Amino acid sequence: MKKVILYLGLFALLIGMVGCSSSQTSSSDDTLEALKKKGVVYVGFANEKPYAYEENGELKGEAVDIAKEIFKQLGIEKVEGRLAEFNELIPGLNAGKFDVITAGMAILPNRCEKVDFAEPEYQVGDALVVKKGNPKNLHSYEDIAKLPDVKIAVMSSAMEVDYLKQSGVREEQIVLVPDIPAVIDAVKTGRADAATGTQLTMKEALQSAGQKELELVSDFKQPDVEGIPSYGAAVFRQDDDQLREAYNKELQKLKDSGKLLEILQKNGFGEENLPGDMTTAQLCGNSQ
Repeated sequence: MKKVILYLGLFALLIGMVGCSSSQTSSSDDTLEALKKKGVVYVGFANEKPYAYEENGELKGEAVDIAKEIFKQLGIEKVEGRLAEFNELIPGLNAGKFDVITAGMAILPNRCEKVDFAEPEYQVGDALVVKKGNPKNLHSYEDIAKLPDVKIAVMSSAMEVDYLKQSGVREEQIVLVPDIPAVIDAVKTGRADAATGTQLTMKEALQSAGQKELELVSDFKQPDVEGIPSYGAAVFRQDDDQLREAYNKELQKLKDSGKLLEILQKNGFGEENLPGDMTTAQLCGNSQ
């Protein structure tokens, strides 16, 4: 009798495990339908102009505007933001804190191992911010590498951290900060001699902060490293294939119609920032 009870218990446990597994697969496969039923999609962002930021309580930016247009076409009218530090975006997505990342995140092979990117929506190079007059005479990452006492501020987990290291900048020269305002503040207060980020971000940051004692290095030499120019895209969990594929179809329509360029220009980008024929598969290598 005890054996019969034991077998029945094991059988019930196995049935429960199969049911649970089936439920998890179904829920991940049906993310798009679930979002349609809810009527809202929650997007992760890091408050970085011009990609995604809050202004007077409203979510704005290039990545946000593209996402709003696409989700509207997919039958989801409402897009709500979930603010996070940049280095918490991917962990937050995978933990289910939001449905998609719309932060203009660059497509990098190491990121492709953890998440799936949509197709590229823009391309952009880097920029360098220094004190007025460029007292350290910095015109490239290589210049910083040659001066071990020079420190450069960069946002934690940003692609520029890798670019700096590939250009020979030592780890002890790199000042990691949580967001773009802190990057600018590090130079202003003397914690760093320079700051770096994407061209549009650094330009917007200087304008927003009203910084007259800082300037962009006009003749900055783009680093000769893989990943420059960088290509940005929306980011999805790796089991949300249906959602990502639907997003890509609508994104392609925006590219074909010229609407993507309109959205980019509205947010300070130009025609030179269109992604061209570059694909996520090329940028991820074998990672996605």
